[in-house]
Amino acid sequence: MEWLLDTLWVWSSLVRMRYRDFAFKKLLVYLALTSATSTSGPTDDAPQPGRNTTAFPTVISSPLGVYNSSRTPGAFAWNTYNYCNAPHVNAAHYVERTPDNLYLEENSVNRVPWDCADYDEFSYGGPGGAAVYHATHTPAWHPFISLIWNGTCDEGQLTREGLEDAIQHGKDFWSVYATKLGFLRTVNPADIFVRTSTETRTFEVAGGMLAGMDPAMVNQSFPVHNQPSPIDNVAPNYACPGADAIRDAYQSVPAWTDHLASNQTLKNRLDALLGTAGLSAWSTWYDHFFDTFSSRTCHGHPLPCNGTTGVCVSEADAAHVFGIGDWEYNYIWNTAENATTYNQLTFGVFFQELAMNFRAFQAHSQLASLTTVTDANTNSTTQVQSDTSQSKPQPPKLHLTVGHDGSMIRLASGLGLGKIQPLRWPALGSEIVMEVRLHFVPPYISSSSFLLLIVDCWVV
Repeated sequence: MEWLLDTLWVWSSLVRMRYRDFAFKKLLVYLALTSATSTSGPTDDAPQPGRNTTAFPTVISSPLGVYNSSRTPGAFAWNTYNYCNAPHVNAAHYVERTPDNLYLEENSVNRVPWDCADYDEFSYGGPGGAAVYHATHTPAWHPFISLIWNGTCDEGQLTREGLEDAIQHGKDFWSVYATKLGFLRTVNPADIFVRTSTETRTFEVAGGMLAGMDPAMVNQSFPVHNQPSPIDNVAPNYACPGADAIRDAYQSVPAWTDHLASNQTLKNRLDALLGTAGLSAWSTWYDHFFDTFSSRTCHGHPLPCNGTTGVCVSEADAAHVFGIGDWEYNYIWNTAENATTYNQLTFGVFFQELAMNFRAFQAHSQLASLTTVTDANTNSTTQVQSDTSQSKPQPPKLHLTVGHDGSMIRLASGLGLGKIQPLRWPALGSEIVMEVRLHFVPPYISSSSFLLLIVDCWVV
């Protein structure tokens, strides 16, 4: 990132960066992405600290992390890591989906149906098309019903609760940058540029945030920009064999293989309960277990159970999986040998877009320059504002990008946050806010400022 950042300062939970003549202030509710891990009673096969940097909690709601509610308990600090709904910038502290992965017998492991009847997913062409929406229905007679849960939700779908969290996020954001600072005044496409991946739920989160910023946006149209799916850089979706080779290499060394071996007892227990033995996608890392457990606990659903014996995944085992997930994400994108190169290859195109946004703002601002005029009679000089920017299009004040956990972890690592503290699995609704201004003098936010907000999509 030397081409983007000259130096990096850390102050409390704020990361300050300076790029040429511009001051960047990165507001990061750091427990949403980074946290020093504490010990809280490791489970039976937790790795030793010397072999694996994570010691695992045994409960899913504690000051170390919340995985069972979008609302952080009042007794915990406001910026406690909450996987279900990350703490984010709001006026008081200014300084949810279904699972993506399915079990072989998904229908039998779910005791509670996924109900999305209260949430309409609109998708239609316009102008001229009818306002149609998705209505998921799983017929009881379907020969493959064992592959999906009962209910009215599709795989990886945003739910009503997830939309409500996005709306609240928009309200909190507006309370700072409109109500408190007066930087934004109205929600309009000229001031706000919205960028998402090609996933439907990222569009929907963007819509929820816009409605939270201004309730008058409900049912109104607003452009959301995305790149073609084969080359989208937010996810990212483009192929990179070189990056794949790097990751394969550092997941073949003892640092990785030892962590799998040290948790084999847990893995055997989960395989026996959930029928995942022998499935490569479930055996090479704990991503799928993390996804299927957290989606349920965040939504208030019970953990999955064996359809024959009725034995369910325990809270202690779920907490153990969450701890392993944190360690794996930190290793893959932060501490592994060549992790930096892996991030550059898989996310470099997004960093290029990020830098271009900053430079576009800088170029436009420099059009408004000071010119020195000399008075021949008095031999005095006066600085006159020479504003040539009026003939140029004004860039948006805010770039809002809605991405995914894979987007956030790469961005956080690429910005060097993992050098401060170990990274964690990005919580739902995580955000990274970059404020750009000409000088560190009041008013910090002015019409000559630029704001870039990147959030992780809600999937609960």
